Order: sequence, then C-alpha cells, then structure tokens
Amino acid sequence: MAAISGHCTFRSHQFPLSFTVPVASSSSFYGEALRSSSVSLASPPSVHRSLISCQASSAASPPSSSVNGTAKGGMKDFLHISDFDKATIMKILDRAAEVKAQLKSGDRSFAPFKGKTMAMIFAKPSMRTRVSFETGFFLLGGHAIYLGPDDIQMGKREETRDVARVLSRYNDIIMARVFGHQDILDLAKFSSVPVINGLTDYNHPCQIMADALTIIEHIGQLEGTKVVYVGDGNNIVHSWLLLASVVPFHFVCACPKGFEPDKETVEKAQKAGISKIEITNNPKEAVKGADVVYSDVWASMGQKEEAAHRRQVFQGFQVCLAKILRSRY
Repeated sequence: MAAISGHCTFRSHQFPLSFTVPVASSSSFYGEALRSSSVSLASPPSVHRSLISCQASSAASPPSSSVNGTAKGGMKDFLHISDFDKATIMKILDRAAEVKAQLKSGDRSFAPFKGKTMAMIFAKPSMRTRVSFETGFFLLGGHAIYLGPDDIQMGKREETRDVARVLSRYNDIIMARVFGHQDILDLAKFSSVPVINGLTDYNHPCQIMADALTIIEHIGQLEGTKVVYVGDGNNIVHSWLLLASVVPFHFVCACPKGFEPDKETVEKAQKAGISKIEITNNPKEAVKGADVVYSDVWASMGQKEEAAHRRQVFQGFQVCLAKILRSRY
C-alpha cells in the first residue's frame, strides 16, 4: 500500500527490533533511525475483493456516505478499516501474507486481476503510494492507470459524480488519494465499481492494514499487543483507532497538546469496548511496555507553512532507540 518511512520499534524478548514500515510520506522526525528491513504489501484490499466475502462491521463507524458498505456487484468499497468486521480483516491479512510469500518465491501464477484495470486518482501525489499500488496490481495480473493532479480535478474542473461515472465505465476498480474525506465518500457514492481509499485527510486504511501485517510478521499477532504512536494525531492515528474498534489490542497515542486526534473518533473507539485506548501528552510514559513504537511525518503535504512551528513543537516526540531503552529498562 502506501509506504512511509515511519519508524517502528518492536520488543522481542530482551531487546527491541527497529525497522522501517510502509506509511504515507517521508518521515521528518529526527531520531536515531535504525532501518534493518522494510516491508511492502501487494495490495491486500484489492486481493480480498475476489476471494473473501466481506461482512460489514457493527463496530463504531466513522463519517460515511449513504453507499458506505453497500455491495457493488457482490464487492465492497474500502473507505475505512471499520467497514469490515474482525473476521474479514484477519482473512485479508492472512491472504495478503500468503500472496506475499508466493510472489517472493517467484511464483506469479496467481493473477486474480488478469484483464482488469484500476484507475488511480492522485489529487495528493505520492511516490510510495503510486509505486506500491501500481506494482502490486501489476503483479496480480492487472493494469493500473495513473491520473495525477493535471489529469483530473474532482469538484473543480469536473464534478465528482461525473468523474465517478466515467471511470466506472472504463475500469474495474478506482483507488483515490485525495485531500478532503468527503471527496472519497462522494466518489464511492456515485461509482458503480469498488472504491479504495488510498488516503484522505481523515484516514489512511490501506496503510494501517500494511502496518498490521508487518506487526503480525514480526511479533506473531496483533491482538493483545501494545501499539504506541508518537507524533501528530493525524489520519494515521484515526485509522489505528478505527482498527482498534474492531480488533482488540492496546493503542496509545502520544502527541503534543493541541495535536490530539479527532475527539469523535477517539470516543467511538472507546465506546466500542474492543481495545484499550489512551491519548496522552507524555511520550516517555506512553512507550513503557510497548511492543510497537510508531511515528509519522510531522508536517504533511499542504502544511508547509506550519513546518517550522511543528518541528519545534514535536522536538520532544522523536522516536529513538535510546529513549525507548531508558523508558523500559
């Protein structure tokens, strides 16, 4: 999915293991970055559409359109992680691990998207998101079409509903990486083919699915782990919260005052009663006993004017091995 240079540290017996994890954009925190491995995921949300019967989750759900969760020819949109129940999410992750291992072995006989096309809308450009989606879809037999900011401007040069209808006629899947969350909801509402959320300002479901797979690969399971996010309470955090409303684990977000995640999303995750949720302004306390320590870029695209201020505010929220060791031992 999208790949970020977010920094994760995993606890394994006596010492944590630190490595690069795929996320949405380059990370700009200044910690001791130990990068011993990187993980890529061949588009699991795409894979499950042809292989897994998806059930809508009854857990707390985020802002949605009238079409959210509605089947389209037996298939569904993937707009929020909480659109699916726990069983479906785990099936997707299990299948992703199988496909990843198969591709790594050199066996490319699995081609569920042979003869299929995917339109990729990039209102918000990203090298990692484009490469991961396009490569993943190709490896599974499909053909991806890139539509950048100069090719398509939803709601400006052309109405979103018209874009959705036209792309639906020529493509089997639509993936969109946009700014406003309402854009992805409207796109899904008027599209007659499945829509995949490649990122919005509100959430980033494919990223967190990739991260969940990474955790399972290195720890063995997601359930019961303590995942600590240090940094801005942004779209990444919202998707972690939505995942925590479906799959049980301990999630902690440590962020500066004024940079907390959306209150409504936090409350919904807490009310779901599935996971232990904590929001704190103390990163040193947050990382104690953590199985995973996770971070993200301090200033996202469109926040260039705030970059200098954010760099100053987030100085105490760097992720480095020394800090984690001091907190744990």
